[in-house]
Amino acid sequence: MADHHRGATGGGGGYGDLQRGGGMHGEAQQQQKQGAMMTALKAATAATFGGSMLVLSGLILAGTVIALTVATPVLVIFSPVLVPAAIALALMAAGFVTSGGLGVAALSVFSWMYKYLTGKHPPAADQLDHAKARLASKARDVKDAAQHRIDQAQGS
Repeated sequence: MADHHRGATGGGGGYGDLQRGGGMHGEAQQQQKQGAMMTALKAATAATFGGSMLVLSGLILAGTVIALTVATPVLVIFSPVLVPAAIALALMAAGFVTSGGLGVAALSVFSWMYKYLTGKHPPAADQLDHAKARLASKARDVKDAAQHRIDQAQGS
């Protein structure tokens, strides 16, 4: 009887604890409330941030339209000069980018060749050696086949 009385007063999560909101059930309810509050807080933050970004996007769009409206007459007046200049700049930029890219490619090829020739075993050196062996084998086969045909032609 004493054990039953102790359980009812809060000794181990009995019926009395459930009535007061204690025990495991009360903690689960509290965690659910906190989870719901966190979800609501996240949603409110996301809505605020999204709305701010939408307003900022609209302002930037309006500013772009206004700037384009103001700049259009200037572009029309100066277009005989600006269009050829833009084409020239685009060609120069393409030339510099191409030149730089080919220069980097050449340097990397020279670096790879140096490593290969000095025996430092760069990446794909095994594939190159295998391809070289296959090419030499095919060259021998072609040479032998040609020699065989020459011998047949001379023998006939």
